[in-house]
Formats: sequence, structure tokens, C-alpha cells
Amino acid sequence: MSDIPNELSYTKSHEWVANDGDGTVTVGITEYAQGSLGDLVFVELPETGTKFAVGDPVAVVESVKAASDIYAPVDGEIVEINEELADSPERVNEDPFGEGWLFKMTVDKTEHLEDLLDAEAYGEIVEAEED
Repeated sequence: MSDIPNELSYTKSHEWVANDGDGTVTVGITEYAQGSLGDLVFVELPETGTKFAVGDPVAVVESVKAASDIYAPVDGEIVEINEELADSPERVNEDPFGEGWLFKMTVDKTEHLEDLLDAEAYGEIVEAEED
């Protein structure tokens, strides 16, 4: 079973969301997602200042196996990207919940945070996909 930290929230499309407590969230992909993709070779991140709605494709991660879109978990604006990933996309594989974060964005509608999955609900999705 993949590591699923309890303090984070999750999307059905395998993004994790950390509420930074200041009106922003940090977003990355889960351990399960990076493991399914395999070794990442490229990460395409959005430009800061770009606005997205829930479910919009925001970024792309590419591995030796496939490319996968990363979706906005909330409505908001990109305020920071993890520039380290341009030269070191493998950080997502090595530390998906830490140094492998992708971007930070503002939260325009706090109710979107309530729509995210908790660790237990996300774990059930992962279990179903692993079967």
C-alpha cells in the first residue's frame, strides 16, 4: 500500500493538497501516482499568475512510460512553482510529499477544500485501482 499522509487532502486524479493556512495550497502528485508513472523525465509547470478552475489541466509530468496531466484541485491563481523540478524531475519520484511538490496556488473558493478526499477515502481509491 502506498504512503498516504493523514494531514493532506487528495483528489480522485491522484493530486495531494496541503492547506498552507494562509489562503494558499501546495499541490503535488501522490506516491501512488508517481509509482504508477515510473521515473519522471520532465515536468511542465504553469506560469505564476495564471488562473485555473477546479479540474483544469495545470501541469504535465512525463515519465519513460507516459505523460499525465495534473489538475487544479481548487479555483485559484498560481503563486509559486517548484523551479527545482526543471533540472531535477526525479525529485517527484524521490520525495513526492516533500521536495517533489509541484506548485502553490491561492484558494478562491474555500468550499473546494471541503470537496477534497481525506486520506481514508483516497486510500480506498488506491486499493480499488491496485486490485
